[in-house]
Amino acid sequence: MTCQHLEDAGDAMPASPYAAGCPECVPAGFDDWVHLRLCLECGYVACCDSSPRRHMSRHHERTGHPVMRSYEPGETWRWCFVDEVLGA
Repeated sequence: MTCQHLEDAGDAMPASPYAAGCPECVPAGFDDWVHLRLCLECGYVACCDSSPRRHMSRHHERTGHPVMRSYEPGETWRWCFVDEVLGA
């Protein structure tokens, strides 16, 4: 199953200025983030929902940007927050 948001987002990984760590956790002194996610609308990088502060979900809530993808090496899956659909 897919959704229009996933189709519109495509599957390219945009360039991002964040090389390591969650850009919200690290400056605050937290190192307990689990995995990074990339917003396909604006290129923002943040920690996943398995992390204590769930910054990517908060980014979606603040901005309404619908699709993120894994920013982990070798992972290409995407997630639509609006339709709650996983895409390849």
